[in-house]
Amino acid sequence: MPLLQHFRLIDHSIIDKLPPLTYFKRYLFHGVNRWNEDLSTDLKHDIENKWHKHVYKKSEEKNDQPKYYVLSMFPYPSGQLHMGHVRVYTISDTMARFHRMNGKNVIHPMGWDAFGLPAENAAIERNVQPQEWTRHNVNHMRKQLQRLACSFDWERELATSSPAYYKWTQYLFLKLYKSGLVYQKEAWVNWDPVDQTVLADEQVDENGCSWRSGAKVERKLLKQWFVRTTRFSKALCDGLDDPLLENWRDIIKLQKHWIGECNGTVLEFDLESDQINPDKTIPKKTVTVWTQRPEMVFAARFIAISPGSVLDVLYSESSSAKKDWRQLPVRAYNLFTGEFLPIFVTDKVQFHEGTDSHLGAPEASEADRDFAVLANIPTPSTPEEDGRVFRSEDDVKVIRDKVCEMALQRGAGGFQTSAKLRDWLISRQRYWGTPIPLVHCPSCGVVPVPDSQLPVELPPLHSEITKGQAALPEATNWRQTSCPKCGSPAERETDTMDTFVDSSWYFLRFLDPWNTEEPFSKDVVAHQMPVDLYIGGKEHAVLHLYYARFMHHFLHSQGLVPTREPFRKLLVQGMIMGQSYKVEDSGRYIPESEVQKTGRKLVEKGTGLPVVTAWEKMSKSKHNGVDPESMFETYGTDTTRLLILADVAPTSHRHWSSKTFPGILKWQHRLWLTIQNFRKVRDQLDETRAAQLPDSEVFDEQEAKLFDSRNYYVKGATFNYSVTFQLSVAISKMQGLTNSLRRAPNEVVALGRQFERALAVQIILLAPMAPHFASELWAGFTSAPHRVNTHTEEIFWERSVLEQPWPQVDTNYCLELLCRVNGADSCTIRLPRYELDALTHDDALELALSNVDLQASTANRKIIATQFTLHPSYEAVINIATEHVSAKEKDRQIQDV
Repeated sequence: MPLLQHFRLIDHSIIDKLPPLTYFKRYLFHGVNRWNEDLSTDLKHDIENKWHKHVYKKSEEKNDQPKYYVLSMFPYPSGQLHMGHVRVYTISDTMARFHRMNGKNVIHPMGWDAFGLPAENAAIERNVQPQEWTRHNVNHMRKQLQRLACSFDWERELATSSPAYYKWTQYLFLKLYKSGLVYQKEAWVNWDPVDQTVLADEQVDENGCSWRSGAKVERKLLKQWFVRTTRFSKALCDGLDDPLLENWRDIIKLQKHWIGECNGTVLEFDLESDQINPDKTIPKKTVTVWTQRPEMVFAARFIAISPGSVLDVLYSESSSAKKDWRQLPVRAYNLFTGEFLPIFVTDKVQFHEGTDSHLGAPEASEADRDFAVLANIPTPSTPEEDGRVFRSEDDVKVIRDKVCEMALQRGAGGFQTSAKLRDWLISRQRYWGTPIPLVHCPSCGVVPVPDSQLPVELPPLHSEITKGQAALPEATNWRQTSCPKCGSPAERETDTMDTFVDSSWYFLRFLDPWNTEEPFSKDVVAHQMPVDLYIGGKEHAVLHLYYARFMHHFLHSQGLVPTREPFRKLLVQGMIMGQSYKVEDSGRYIPESEVQKTGRKLVEKGTGLPVVTAWEKMSKSKHNGVDPESMFETYGTDTTRLLILADVAPTSHRHWSSKTFPGILKWQHRLWLTIQNFRKVRDQLDETRAAQLPDSEVFDEQEAKLFDSRNYYVKGATFNYSVTFQLSVAISKMQGLTNSLRRAPNEVVALGRQFERALAVQIILLAPMAPHFASELWAGFTSAPHRVNTHTEEIFWERSVLEQPWPQVDTNYCLELLCRVNGADSCTIRLPRYELDALTHDDALELALSNVDLQASTANRKIIATQFTLHPSYEAVINIATEHVSAKEKDRQIQDV
């Protein structure tokens, strides 16, 4: 439609009152303007096409606004969004839009966790380079996220498989290496014989099979690279009590359970061969011992290891066999005493749960003394004959501290950790991962690649390499290099890194992705960290979160980041569960289309075999997945967003069923009818009538109800958005406001200022969740004639809905001071918002103690503690802890009075 024709349709009485050029700005926000039609799916699509570019645009940052970093866990680029993606990124986008409307500079980036075995195998099967396959998937998923209307900062986009990113992953790896936190040793690993790579424990199912190939996993002894995460285990455990952390709930328990109780110390002993024949080209072998009594290293007479442990296998061929014990042909060097300790393979000593080695001190343990006698280990006949046994607790503490300090200085342990926690095995024998930037030189040993030569890029993957053979040892030309230290021929390390290394620091690179001199600027990170809200699945709340916290703790120890902990608030969303159907006898999954109901039973069509149902995580193999694209086409993007947010809290699992859809569909329809009626009633007013408010008690009563509804639902929905993250409850609050608006008589719709304010609030509250639909509702609302509300600081008529300030509770609206005694609600005290916002601890306590109900609940008790919490514009809570007053103490109080 030509611009002039649009101009003729506009009420010029309104335009004349607007500042110059405002009309042309308003024209940009002119909707599809089909208010005479019913709300159909086709109309929804037209609305989304009209508003897509506008709602997709990120608002400009302002220097005077506080920052808010909203981060969703970045996805693996599989090429296709699933409903789990739709849920997490709808939640993320909703929260980002909410905080933008609350006047914050929101950082909301997106990238791709692009390395890994799935992409490598898929590329090999299709005879393409993994880079090409990954790039194709990224492009497709980016378009899908854009259709979902996610307002990501695409200028910050990154992919972990890009050399521009993994250059800095290698740089951080070398910082760990130079800090003594990277080492290589033989270790038992989970080996996938099909994919020819190491698997983490979490990648092995309950049947001992690979999560990816399905092959039976083998136990294999390989030389692997490790990151010494246990060095920070005590700090990581203590960090979970950091006051910075908010809303972590049960994730703290999961993290503490993974780390374990850090009530022991790690000590490392070099094996004898490394002391006698030091050779830099061979990684030294050590035996690591966890002990709760590190001071007993001075009284140690032997080290015991459990049968089947790594050292047992390495030296078993040359060891002498005994029934109860075997002595290995190698000894451990005790750097604290300068002695060599014999090593025995036995199960006759007391290994702490989770350990396979033990520091034997016969003078301190009866079990150790018994084994020393059994193995003919020379020991003093009585503990008193050994001057290295400590008598007092003060002696123990002094010696223990000295042992730990000395071990730390020598790189031989000395740090507190738990018995069950293990260091991070990062080696992967695959192609599609970050190359480990180390060189093996015959003369110099292991040499780090200089920073100036980073990144060590992956070579092209030869097309003739088949699945299971795509490891870097096959790249002969790439593998051969020169030693950075002496220049002689050398070989590159051919293991690649675990993808958890890539994702352990990506949230920092997002803040400074344009930096070509360093992984990130200290100044930028100091201003933008920590992440204010981190959103992702609970399945990543242990390992990924642990490794990301470890990396951040390490960088904090290097003075590169401002806080130990990287994430302030967590929102851990539940899974989308689909209803699955399987044949009862065989357990074979079948699609719903092959199921029919016979009486009260479900059977398979054709065979008549009984079928059982269950709610399970969506997957293609279970035939219970839902294609997001079909949801977009059938219901529209905004409706899909509302459906994914409604009914259950984001933290709960969602049973996906079309039976739950009518509530949201009907609500959208009611909102559409509300604007339709508003425009119709306002259009029928003449200028004289519009300027005169009815003088009636009924009108005033209806307006008062809408004043109360507006404030009540603004308070509730805002609290659900910002404090509890209960977005499904926020939707329920909005539906309640819709009901209040629908009950208003046409006279109030036509002339009510409170109706107009409440209708504006309705659309603004909806905007973060359904930005296209809310934009169209707002266009219909603001283009209706005869405005009543002239308060431009509350409604900016010339701006779009996403540019509106978030609505506030009126200062004269009464809020509640909740008083609790010993954790139980005692009473509530109502007071205007302007008083609540200024409330102090002493004010709240005085108000509480003056309440009759609270006085009754605290009779014959004395107050021992109080705590005051204020949520501005919502409520205040005063917690009072009391204890019983004895009769004797009560008499004394009376006498004092």
